[in-house]
Amino acid sequence: MEFLNLDFAKIFRIETSVLELILRGTLFFLGILLLLRIMPRRTGGELGVMDLIFVILIAEAAANSLGGYSSVTEGFIVIGTLMAWNYLVNVLSYHFPFIEKLVSAPPMVIVKDGKLLRRNMRREYLTEEEVMEQIRKAGFDDVQAVKKAFIESDGTISVIGKEKN
Repeated sequence: MEFLNLDFAKIFRIETSVLELILRGTLFFLGILLLLRIMPRRTGGELGVMDLIFVILIAEAAANSLGGYSSVTEGFIVIGTLMAWNYLVNVLSYHFPFIEKLVSAPPMVIVKDGKLLRRNMRREYLTEEEVMEQIRKAGFDDVQAVKKAFIESDGTISVIGKEKN
């Protein structure tokens, strides 16, 4: 019956300053937001092996840099701070377009009038094979049938076909 001897006061005790926990959560949220904003978008919104490793490393760094807190309450304070920032950024980006531009990359044209825009593809590390795969998934056999294709802020590719005469 060892589990009945739990020290609940210790489990919920706050040992780190609440302000420090909120500041750590705030700085970490804004730092990750900035880093993810400058990263290239992934095609099709897919999560590749390198992306998965990146997310795992971010989570590990977060666990260490957000503080080595030992109580449940401290963990909830940091999680609450991250959730509050996420909510605030979503609300502000909805009401203020300039904030949306700060946190989300605008769509980038990668095909225009049936021609691949290789410079834009290079910026996003898109191969011709990846673009052609998305064009085929959109129902087009050939890039010549595409009026425009964009890589969106979430990494998906949207395709607009040419009008048939």
